[in-house]
Amino acid sequence: MSKLQVRLTPRGGRNAVEALRDGVLHVRVSTPPVDGAANRALVELVADRLGVPKSSVSIASGASSRLKVLEVSALDDAELTARLAREGD
Repeated sequence: MSKLQVRLTPRGGRNAVEALRDGVLHVRVSTPPVDGAANRALVELVADRLGVPKSSVSIASGASSRLKVLEVSALDDAELTARLAREGD
């Protein structure tokens, strides 16, 4: 299992994994932070980007904050880093 720090920008105009800077993944989603919609969009986007099922990605902390910690149960740290480093996925 791996942990991933994320900075989420809801209502970001589009869904995109922006960049990994200083160990924090910057992500934007188009949905507003209402009733968990932005969190659901985040989990779906990150799971898709990493090529894992949505059920493998969960929010470990920061559910109501822009700074979150995600747990990815399907990958170890090395594989997580490798998949995030790939361009064009």
